[in-house]
Amino acid sequence: MMQDSKRASSDASGDARRLAALGAPPAAWSAPGARAPRGPVGKDPWARFGWLMAVIWLVFLVYPVLSLLRSEAPPPWIVVGWIALIAFVLLYVTGFVHGMRGGGGLGRPPSVRQWVTFALLIVCALISVPAEGGSALSFLPFIMSFASYGLTRVWHWITTVAALTFAALCVFLLPGGLSYLSVLAIIGLLGVVNTVSTWLIIRSGEAEQLGLELATSEGREAVARDVHDLIGHSLTVVGLKAQLVRRLMDSDPERAKAELADIERLTAEALAGVRSSVSGARAATLVEQLASSRDSLRAADIELRVDGEVDALSPVQAITASWILREATTNALRHSRARMVRVLLAPGRLVVDDDGVGMPEGAGEGAGNGIRGMRERAAAAGAGFAIAGVRAPERSGTRVEVTW
Repeated sequence: MMQDSKRASSDASGDARRLAALGAPPAAWSAPGARAPRGPVGKDPWARFGWLMAVIWLVFLVYPVLSLLRSEAPPPWIVVGWIALIAFVLLYVTGFVHGMRGGGGLGRPPSVRQWVTFALLIVCALISVPAEGGSALSFLPFIMSFASYGLTRVWHWITTVAALTFAALCVFLLPGGLSYLSVLAIIGLLGVVNTVSTWLIIRSGEAEQLGLELATSEGREAVARDVHDLIGHSLTVVGLKAQLVRRLMDSDPERAKAELADIERLTAEALAGVRSSVSGARAATLVEQLASSRDSLRAADIELRVDGEVDALSPVQAITASWILREATTNALRHSRARMVRVLLAPGRLVVDDDGVGMPEGAGEGAGNGIRGMRERAAAAGAGFAIAGVRAPERSGTRVEVTW
C-alpha cells in the first residue's frame, strides 16, 4: 500500500484512483450498522466516537478532489462536482452514525433515513461523473459498504453486482478504461470481503440471540420445575391433612385444630417457597427437608426411617438431595400407598426407598414432570439418577437413587 502511495504522488490521474479504491475496505469496517451499540448510547464510547473511523477513511476521497482540481470540464459541472463530493461526505458520515445508533442494517430493518441516504449517495456519485470522469469509481466502494452494513442482505447483493458490472463496463468499454483495471479488481475483492464479514456478523448475532433464547428457556424451565416441586409437594400434604381434618372434626376437635394450623403453616411455606424460587433463593437444607418429609408422611400414616447422617453429603450435594427427597416424598404420598419410606444417606449417595405398590414397568421412561425434574436436577449436579419399581410377591415398592 505504501508503494501505491508513492506511485500516486507521481501519477495522480492513474494510480491515485487505485489508491482511492484501496481505502474501501477500511470504510467497510466502519460502515453504517457495522457495530450497533448494545447499551445506552450516551454511555457507549463507540456510539459516541465511532464516527471518527468513518471520517478517517474518507481521507481516500482526496483523489476525486485531485481530479476536480485538474478537471477540464465546464465550470458549472466542476461546481456540481464539488457540491456532490461535500454532500457525499456529509451523507456518509451522518448515515454511519445513524446506523450505529439503531438505524438498521446487518439483520435489523433499516430506517427510512438509511434508504434515503443510500439513494442520495448514488445521486452524488452520478452527478460527479462529468467533472471527475473515471475517478468517480472511487465512490463505489463506499456505496457498496453502506449497502452491505447499513441495509438488507438483498441490497448487499444488488449493490455489489451492480457496482462490479458498472466498473467492468467502464474498464472494458471506455477509452483508456484499462487504467482502472486494478480498481475493478479491488471492487471485486471488497465484494468478497463484505459478503463474508457481514455473513459472519449476522451469524454471530443470530447465535447470540439463540443463546439468549435458550438461556431464557432454561431459566423458565428451572423456575417451572422449582414451582412444580414446591407446589406439588405442599398441595399434596395440604390435601391429606384436609382429609384428616374432615375425619377428626367430630371425634377429636383439638387435633383437627392442630392440623388446620399445620395447613396454614404449609400454605405460608409454599407461598414463601414460590417467592424464593422466582427470586433465585431456592435451596432448602437437607435437614429441613428431612423434617418436612417426616411431618408430611406422618400425616398420611407413613413412617420415615433415616439411615446415615446428613454430613455424609457435601453442602452442594445436599442441596440437590433435598430437592430430590422433596419430590420423592410427594410421589410416595400420591402414588405409593406405602407404610414406610426409608432414606439412606451415604458418602456421594442418596436412596429413597418405599414399600408401596411400586411403579408400573417402564413408567420411569415416560416420565412426568416430577421424575423428569429429579433427573434434570441430578444431571445438573453431575450425579447419576435411577428410579425403578419392584413388584414381587415377597416385596414391592419404588426406589430412587442418586449417586455422585
